[in-house]
Amino acid sequence: MKKKLLSCLSLVCVVLLVQAQAPAKRPLRPGDIYRLPVLGDPSVAPDGKWVLYTMTAIDSLKDSRNSDVWMISWDGSQDIQLTSSPDGESRARWSPDGKWISFLSSRQEGKGAQVWLMDRRGGEGKRLTEIKGGVNDYAWSPDSKRLLLTLTDPDPEDTGKVKTTKPYVIDRYQYKEDVEGYRYKKVHTHLYFFDVAAKKLDTLTRGDYDEGSAVWSPDGTAIAFVSNRTADPDKNENSDIYVVEARSGAVSRQLTSWKGSDNSPRWSPDGSLIAYTRSVSDEDYHMYDEPVLCVVAAAGGEPKLLSRALDRPVMSPRWTKDGKSIVALVTDDRTQYVATFSVLDGKMSKLSGGQRVFTSLEANGDDWVTMSSDPQTPGEIYAVGSSGVPRRLTRHTDAFLAPLALAAVTGFESKSADGTLVSGIYYRPADSPSGKKLPLILYVHGGPVGQDAFDFDLSRQMLAAGGYVVAAVNYRGSNGRGVAYSKVISADWGNKEVKDLHGAVDWLVREGLVDSSRMGVAGWSYGGILTDYLIASDTRFKAASSGAGTGFTLSLYGVDQYINQYNNEIGPPWKAIDKYLKISYPLLHADGIRTPTLFMSGEKDFNVPTAGSEQMYQALRTLGVPTELIIYPGQFHGITVPSYQRDRLERWLAWFGKYLR
Repeated sequence: MKKKLLSCLSLVCVVLLVQAQAPAKRPLRPGDIYRLPVLGDPSVAPDGKWVLYTMTAIDSLKDSRNSDVWMISWDGSQDIQLTSSPDGESRARWSPDGKWISFLSSRQEGKGAQVWLMDRRGGEGKRLTEIKGGVNDYAWSPDSKRLLLTLTDPDPEDTGKVKTTKPYVIDRYQYKEDVEGYRYKKVHTHLYFFDVAAKKLDTLTRGDYDEGSAVWSPDGTAIAFVSNRTADPDKNENSDIYVVEARSGAVSRQLTSWKGSDNSPRWSPDGSLIAYTRSVSDEDYHMYDEPVLCVVAAAGGEPKLLSRALDRPVMSPRWTKDGKSIVALVTDDRTQYVATFSVLDGKMSKLSGGQRVFTSLEANGDDWVTMSSDPQTPGEIYAVGSSGVPRRLTRHTDAFLAPLALAAVTGFESKSADGTLVSGIYYRPADSPSGKKLPLILYVHGGPVGQDAFDFDLSRQMLAAGGYVVAAVNYRGSNGRGVAYSKVISADWGNKEVKDLHGAVDWLVREGLVDSSRMGVAGWSYGGILTDYLIASDTRFKAASSGAGTGFTLSLYGVDQYINQYNNEIGPPWKAIDKYLKISYPLLHADGIRTPTLFMSGEKDFNVPTAGSEQMYQALRTLGVPTELIIYPGQFHGITVPSYQRDRLERWLAWFGKYLR
């Protein structure tokens, strides 16, 4: 008995000693963004034994990102890096015969992204194409002899000799697009064949329109693609599925004629059917819409809508091996799951779900490869079989997570003032004392058609690490709750969403989770716009950060990229001035704002131009309300430079720390 007692005491001492020596977990810090790898684009080998993917890492010295190609065995035991070029690689694919690994890269003299080939058995990659302007996308023919290339016409003014940029001569209806810039060049995107052995390029499509999302038929005799061939594609969001024989000079045949959008074509294994997604609405503009899973005979005919009754967005359709079902991703209240749809009757069964988000899907026999993340795990590659239980293949983010104590993530539901039930998620700092009220940051998602979900959210985790409860709320306008829930805010911005956000905050206060005297709000894009609405309509928030937002919608008509939304949803200003003034209330009622606010924007943002932030900043400066304006040089709507991303996190923490801590 004495010996057993001594043994137990010894074991306890060993455990305590190990725990004492183990480094303590710490909160996230802005600098941790440099340690987080991002995985994506899995592609399964023809024999099913390996999965290609890309891993993107940050080079802090160069202040840039670089992607390399990796492959992992199906059992997860072998994970091999295949490329290490400083120029980066993307779109890694297997040739159908299994002999080659291909990828896009801008290596050598910056001639745009070209297709490179690497022998499956090993060795250095060799450039296959040398096309002016580069390759947008590509796909192997089933016999591995040809590539289907998606190419944009060369810049007609790119002579290499012009030193002074010519004036932009613009005559397009939608003349601005974020990242693309001013749309003045007379160029289009078309499909081409490339003979791998002869290295010969041949034209498949031409004309005054664009093609994309091109896929080969299983027997290699035809191509399905997406195109908008209306009189003026800038004035609508139409797109249709077309089919063309896989030979130069063939005439395209229109397969679908829905006035809305048809996208994502996928041939059935026997080539008789094509699965695709289409919008619910056939209107010219359908911001508050969702994709519906459909099938249509490849020869033409009336499509069958498989998921219309589901009333949830369905994406990334992929056929099962036997051609009897289609597997796809479904967006649903704070989740995105994998589901199977019967081609015969549309009956749906959930294959894999839970409090997580799946974001890609590729077949491997009767199994599936997918990307997935949950609130405590960044995106990794998983295998999903008939059991539906995700089996993790990659583990690149383990080192990132090892030293960190992440916030606890909890779902909740709240009621708005008008009785609407709204879903949300809140983050509570790790090791925060139970029952202690903490300061709140309401971080509002953009879109508005999007949703906060049970995936890994670095920004909210970072803010929670600063000692805050961070709330994410799927206000009306979000997706995952049906078309009606999204569309109810049409032409009525800053009304129902604000009620929903206040209702969620009220719930958090009633539950004793947050200190009502120390609450802040932040957001980017539509989240920044809603931040402006919130501070202009209520003084309960003691600090705010509005990113890429605007408080004077009227002034952005014709200045941003949303001319279709303005004209179709609200109407032109000369016909709907009262509506514009109503939804422009943050600037027009700025004299009621008392909240110290940090405004942020990308210098080259054409999505929500910097003018929207500048106007609100100038108003608060005029009124004497504490404010700052941060402009990130050379950045578009999304901030992509790593040091700027870190800077934004640091400024958020400093700003809210000043007013809420």
